Amino acid sequence: MKIKSSEFIISAVGPKQYPEDGLPEIALAGRSNVGKSSLINRMLLRRNLARTSAQPGKTQQLNYYRINEELYFVDVPGYGYAKVSKTEREAWGRMIELYLREREPLRLVIQLVDLRHPPTALDISMYEWLSHYRIPICIVGTKADKLSRNQVPKHGKIVRETLGMPKGQPLVLFSSETGMGRDELWSIIAQAADIPLNSPSEPQNDPQETEDNG
Repeated sequence: MKIKSSEFIISAVGPKQYPEDGLPEIALAGRSNVGKSSLINRMLLRRNLARTSAQPGKTQQLNYYRINEELYFVDVPGYGYAKVSKTEREAWGRMIELYLREREPLRLVIQLVDLRHPPTALDISMYEWLSHYRIPICIVGTKADKLSRNQVPKHGKIVRETLGMPKGQPLVLFSSETGMGRDELWSIIAQAADIPLNSPSEPQNDPQETEDNG
């Protein structure tokens, strides 16, 4: 995918703030510190468009990024971080559930899991919830560069088995550091959003973030 333009649009806390232009939306979900911001920056070949938070779980809005005037990435608040009140967590959960279940332009949820470790109980719960409501899912195993070449397929198999993924459901092995999986993920996104996929563009002197708290 050739990135012609990418920009942050809004941090939304409810439907009244969502964009109304009808462009397809690709949501990114995962536990805190799984690498969502770093993935967004690598996918868009930007250094700091999606900013990492100094405190995991601090982001509590839906962050919209518009790409090529063709689609949005929607960064969903990270789950699994407990340093917020029960009331805040409940309100946060309702906002996310409302968005994922009822947002008409939503075309795909990219669920990120840390490839280095088996999916957590929260990862499994999120996957089962999305599957129950028949929301299209693509699983991305992040931080693949932290594993040896021989470990990557083995850990990918563990992710598939732990989540109980059906045959044919996409699992992208990804590294924000090296760009591994970027072209494959763009192909899946373009198909889901029904937009043309241009020739992959390569980063040119564009250093990437290696850690992420978002």
